[in-house]
Amino acid sequence: MRSVNIAELKNSLSKYLTFAKSGEEIVIRDRNLPVAKLVPFSSEDASDDELLLVAAGKMRVPKKPIDIAELLRIPTGTVDSSQAIQAILDEREEGL
Repeated sequence: MRSVNIAELKNSLSKYLTFAKSGEEIVIRDRNLPVAKLVPFSSEDASDDELLLVAAGKMRVPKKPIDIAELLRIPTGTVDSSQAIQAILDEREEGL
């Protein structure tokens, strides 16, 4: 793992981006105190639409693949249909 002060990073950004592209993580320091980390971007299975959302800051790529079976085992609650409808109507009124 590399480490760099902000001033050096600003002067040599392309060099440090090359390190990140090759898989290295770079710790960014402000007056020798760590403040951020530059990590490689993994877009192996992402579609073009997903990459556009990531670039716009509206989506993040998951750190590990999603296990659908595990996702479906998450317990969910139940709500009476009339309560659900009333909650939607209340939310719509709040938005006006």
